Amino acid sequence: MRIGIDFDNTIICYDKVFAAVARQRGLVPEGWDGLKNEVRDHLRSREGGELAWQGLQGFVYGKGIGGAEVYPGVQEFLATCSLAGAKVYIVSHKTRYGHQDPDRTDLRDAARSWLRGAGLIDTADAALSAGDVYFEDTQAGKVDRLASLKLDVFIDDLVDVFEQPHFPTTTRSILFTRSQRPCPARCKPIATWAEIRREVFAA
Repeated sequence: MRIGIDFDNTIICYDKVFAAVARQRGLVPEGWDGLKNEVRDHLRSREGGELAWQGLQGFVYGKGIGGAEVYPGVQEFLATCSLAGAKVYIVSHKTRYGHQDPDRTDLRDAARSWLRGAGLIDTADAALSAGDVYFEDTQAGKVDRLASLKLDVFIDDLVDVFEQPHFPTTTRSILFTRSQRPCPARCKPIATWAEIRREVFAA
């Protein structure tokens, strides 16, 4: 089995670090503790908020990435992949540099460093190696990459990926989401990694 997984907000959870950095920068009230999307919506609701959001995002995805966490269940899922002999790839839409980042931190290097620090790549028993990690400049390029890998399963938190016209119909699609909003018929919404593990390895 060949399995592809998105990176941002699928393997890595930024919720706590977005709120913490937003408080440090005075972008939200002291004691405010929302999720990443709530921080984004809060900032975008006011004048100049889009630039503030881009600057915050550039920092969190780069220098601030150390404060992010692995989603619960990801490590168990990858361990099951190893036991099953499944080949795993990370395929993500991630530009090299963030918007509004004066330091020009390489976001792809930061992500790979985080993956190593979390023990998810380049360890003796890891299901992934650095060569299995692909970062693409555009969403279309991301879909081109996962198509070229001939994946049996792809897991992502963004429904837009599965709606791309050239998304391969032979790839089983799992949407990692807690939302109750409708999603395309081709993808199955699942809220936790424990449930994803059961779904992928049910047979």
